[in-house]
Amino acid sequence: MSLARRVLLGSNPDRSSRRYRLLVPPLAFLVVFTGYALRVFSHSGGVVFLALDAAVAGVLAAAVLAYRRAGIALAWAAVYGALLGANADHYLLGLSGRSLGERVGALVELDGLVFVGVEALALGTMAWVTGAVARLAVGEVRDRRGDTSAE
Repeated sequence: MSLARRVLLGSNPDRSSRRYRLLVPPLAFLVVFTGYALRVFSHSGGVVFLALDAAVAGVLAAAVLAYRRAGIALAWAAVYGALLGANADHYLLGLSGRSLGERVGALVELDGLVFVGVEALALGTMAWVTGAVARLAVGEVRDRRGDTSAE
């Protein structure tokens, strides 16, 4: 497998868990949407360009995925799902003065989806790098402990 493919799609010797990883982005969406709907998460007020609670949830999910050898594409999708969950709460539940069609239309407007995508690319990349570096650091510590105990 080429390096570009491993970075993008991940490498996992255990193929059985790969399909479960695909559940992370929709689960991130549902957890964040439910969290905002139940007021577990809250917006800081004013004009919100980045929903902080959604970003934290997505970044944590992406870092864990990277630690578990998932690719950066799945990290991006996890962050995107979380941020889209916050947008769904805002547009579907927060704009009560509009019809359902107008609220759904506002949610799926191209400029908003692209903006969330750019945020997801930036945050997902940082989270993936952090998770991958953490995995390498833990592996190095384990190797050193193994070398020390063998002596």
